[in-house]
Amino acid sequence: MNVYIIAGESSGDAHAAVLMSELQQLEPAVQFYGAGGPKMRAVAGPGIFDWAHEAVVGVWDVAMKYPYFRRQFYRMHAEIKQMRPDIVLFVDYPGFNLRLSRHLRRTGYKGKLVYYISPQVWAWYRGRIRHMAKFLDLMMCIFPFEKALYEAAGLRTEFVGHPMIEALAQKRLSVDRDPDLVGLFPGSREREVRRILPIMLDSAALLRERKPELRFEVSAASERLKGLIHEILSRAGQAEWPVEVRRATELMQRAAVGLVASGTATMESSFFELPFVLLYKVAWTTFVPGRLLVRVKYLGMPNILAGKPIIPEFIQHQAVPENIAAAVWRLYSDPVARTNQIQEMRKVIEQVASVPAGGRPADVLLRFARSATRTADAAPAR
Repeated sequence: MNVYIIAGESSGDAHAAVLMSELQQLEPAVQFYGAGGPKMRAVAGPGIFDWAHEAVVGVWDVAMKYPYFRRQFYRMHAEIKQMRPDIVLFVDYPGFNLRLSRHLRRTGYKGKLVYYISPQVWAWYRGRIRHMAKFLDLMMCIFPFEKALYEAAGLRTEFVGHPMIEALAQKRLSVDRDPDLVGLFPGSREREVRRILPIMLDSAALLRERKPELRFEVSAASERLKGLIHEILSRAGQAEWPVEVRRATELMQRAAVGLVASGTATMESSFFELPFVLLYKVAWTTFVPGRLLVRVKYLGMPNILAGKPIIPEFIQHQAVPENIAAAVWRLYSDPVARTNQIQEMRKVIEQVASVPAGGRPADVLLRFARSATRTADAAPAR
């Protein structure tokens, strides 16, 4: 069994690597090729092209790196057509993966195309779902409400549970929260950190005015970002603040409250019941077109799943340090506000954990591959 797998960014690399390891346990002879990051390469070896560090956000970033992504697009397209794998598996990264899957189908590719961690097109262009049904063979979604949306368009869909739940459960620690510790989680991309961390630092300064005993730690997604974070801290006169690399979940369990950039960390913080506020800021050339397309009320997935703002959101021009600091202070100082947010977080996590994900994506993928093979073998010769 040959699987060509494409993931982008650190989160996609991590989710894909787990699925690959579980698939190897079910089908030891499986061979992996494609593109991803270091965790996927650790599972599959040199057959995986490492490009996860090329993650981009928004129109401007894409424009700047367009020649690179164009080369990779046609390189992967040619490789897939030549190799003819049993399955082409697209993991998240919709800006690239949806275009490639559509192009493969339009250029006559007959192989099976499967998408894992469904793109959030329901948030910005639901009409696109019916087009996806024309070129994808299977959607594996991680949020329960997505299944009905995709199936209504005629796309075979399996709710496989969120891969985060089992992984985070293994990272639980027996630690008490430090009542004077505030965790800062500025994102996993360089541009995010450059825009968001300074706002967090200004908010932290205001919090320290309220309580000088407060201490702050910053989570870095990589060694490369750790260096950037130290530069920003030094310019702000906070060079002594600890910066932890790839230990976000530990900080989420030790801190009393948190400031979290929109993304995977919002669900992780909810899992560990860290009271927090969400903030996000991008270039206006990215924000304006995106805001015109978005069809959901909230940015954070905990709020989307809850259907109400259980997490205070401070987006773009609303990301003002004074407002952020006030919201964090309320969560820090008001036991009722903390308790209410934590109770709502639990309800959100219960939704996502309704189907255990452990091994399920790999099992669904393998059963689909085998059924597709039987169907092909049974088809009459032409």
